[in-house]
Amino acid sequence: METTLRGVGVSHGVAIGEVRHMGTAVLEPPAKQIPAEEAEREQGRARKAVEAVAADLIARGNLAGGEAQAVLEAQAMMAQDPELMADVDRRIAVGSTAERAVYDAFAAYRELLAGAGEYLAGRVADLDDVRNRIVARLLGVPMPGVPDSDEPYVLVARDLAPADTALLDPTLVLGFVTEEGGPTSHSAILARALGVPAVVALPGAGELAEGTMIAVDGSTGEIFVNPSEDKKAQLEAAAAERKAALSASTGPGATADGHKVPLLANVGGPVDVPAAVEAGAEGVGLFRTEFLFLDDSKNAPSEEKQVEAYRQVLEAFPEGRVVVRVLDAGADKPLDFLTPADEPNPALGVRGLRTLLDHPEVLRTQLTALAKAAEGLPVYLEVMAPMVADRADAKAFADACRAAGLQAKFGAMVEIPSAALRARSILQEVEFLSLGTNDLAQYTFAADRQVGAVSRLQDPWQPALLDLVALSAEAAKAEGKSCGVCGEAASDPLLACVLTGLGVTSLSMGAASIPYVRATLAKYTLAQCERAAAAARAADSAEEARNAAQAVLSGE
Repeated sequence: METTLRGVGVSHGVAIGEVRHMGTAVLEPPAKQIPAEEAEREQGRARKAVEAVAADLIARGNLAGGEAQAVLEAQAMMAQDPELMADVDRRIAVGSTAERAVYDAFAAYRELLAGAGEYLAGRVADLDDVRNRIVARLLGVPMPGVPDSDEPYVLVARDLAPADTALLDPTLVLGFVTEEGGPTSHSAILARALGVPAVVALPGAGELAEGTMIAVDGSTGEIFVNPSEDKKAQLEAAAAERKAALSASTGPGATADGHKVPLLANVGGPVDVPAAVEAGAEGVGLFRTEFLFLDDSKNAPSEEKQVEAYRQVLEAFPEGRVVVRVLDAGADKPLDFLTPADEPNPALGVRGLRTLLDHPEVLRTQLTALAKAAEGLPVYLEVMAPMVADRADAKAFADACRAAGLQAKFGAMVEIPSAALRARSILQEVEFLSLGTNDLAQYTFAADRQVGAVSRLQDPWQPALLDLVALSAEAAKAEGKSCGVCGEAASDPLLACVLTGLGVTSLSMGAASIPYVRATLAKYTLAQCERAAAAARAADSAEEARNAAQAVLSGE
């Protein structure tokens, strides 16, 4: 019998196949005492297991590249955390086995993170995965991971660790469904990068029986259990129609009446550039530079290394626009040489621009490297600061850019509600705004972007979030400056039309989403987008906002 479930669609497309569940490897190790003379040997076993897991995570990141590489390198740093390892050593010294010491040390650290108000709950999932991998290696049991199958399937899991998502084989994994996560979780971002249909935050996903036939619609978030032949045909026809529309849509982003909306790519490093070029990106709207800094959590990369990496990206877009975000460290991207170790709530502490202003030499080196990387190139370089709170922040960043001799436009990211509310003030110091809707939603609703239980508040269709977007866009228009969106909201084709109607001047997203957004924008006029935006803002919930915008654009 066909039934319909609904989660949160986070990656476009339709997948029809049998359910396969993610393997879980690690059981709780027995609590047994070891003689004192074995402590040194057990400590050595623990260190070897940690190093092996860290090396495996880094290797997986190197293979995957892009977004995944940065995430996995951060996990490797977590595995090697000196405080955690010191705790493991202490527990072994008083009689624990290596595997039990690792299990208990990670459990204690997990409680610490959860006690920080769950702002780091997303890191808890990553921490669990690292623990499972270390303990599995020590116990000699299989690692957690995707199931072995010769036939294509739909992967179902409580949540997917970045290490697993990064190396999914799209020829075997038709799509995936998770019980936890949200639209801006690591799994969702990596699913979009892979082009795999995905639905997250589906209550009871784990209860779907192994081998059950399901159809996953990554656009609507619907899961059809035991779909009829008619339903399969209907979904496949809709998918074929979307594919045909994508193939027919080429060139720069624009509405049906010719209003230009540049479509740019979010990239995490040089490895993401080919996909962006192939998708027809008109430039880069968010170049995340963290990938360079995550290689070594204890030291900043040299100016020479930075110049080389930045130039590879800049050279790929001659005459195009490349917007670089300077280092966004802190919160879920801690770096030993920058990030305070004892912050009670890192997401609300010293992160982003605050970190860089506390370490001006790191900012100066990065800005100088960007200036050198752009020398002689016909690219339009723009550089922006993360986590700008007010005009004083914006001025400090612009002053640092000028002091470094940077010939570029300076901008501010709008990720904190205060920046949207005081956007005109900030624009007295910088030349453009870029809305990071992931963090803006997180801070507007006090809802961690990694916590499935609050995913409805992370929905970028929330009218309060649209109000903040509108405020920012109106301020930029009044000042004769630009205001783009580089958060995951831009990757939703229908929402892209609404953002355009709100006055946003460019949209930046993962490369895989560009064709969908381009094709959808081309169907509607600017006036239709404006009416859809007004209808969405008049709603009282995210679902009502989406439905209202859809009704306007479909002429209902």
